[in-house]
Order: sequence, then structure tokens, then C-alpha cells
Amino acid sequence: MKNSTEQRLIDIELKLVSLEDTVQSLNEQVYEQGRQLDELRALCRLLVARLEESAGHVPAVAAVDERPPHY
Repeated sequence: MKNSTEQRLIDIELKLVSLEDTVQSLNEQVYEQGRQLDELRALCRLLVARLEESAGHVPAVAAVDERPPHY
């Protein structure tokens, strides 16, 4: 039978392996989220540019108090 010190060392090593796996998984998630943020930022820039471009093509809105021509 293993002594308690050896068993404790084994337990610590197992926990370390588990923590290393968790850190690796979290790193992958952070990387993926960073990539998604980059894509969203690029999309926002594109949408802002399109909005600014189309702002010049929007017809002026008639005044609310103005009577229609058939009156």
C-alpha cells in the first residue's frame, strides 16, 4: 500500500493535470471570442460606412404640418 505522502503527491499531480486541461480549454474559448469580436468590429465598421454612404441618398422628409397637394 502506498504511504500517505505518495498518495497526496499523486492527488496533486492529478489535480494539476485537470487544471492544465481547464486552462487550455479556457484559452481556446478566449481566443475564439477574440476572433468573434474582431469579426463583429469589422461588421460594425462596414455597417457604419454603408449607413454614412446611404445618408446622402435619403430623400428629405416633408414637414408634418404640410397639407397634401389635393387639399
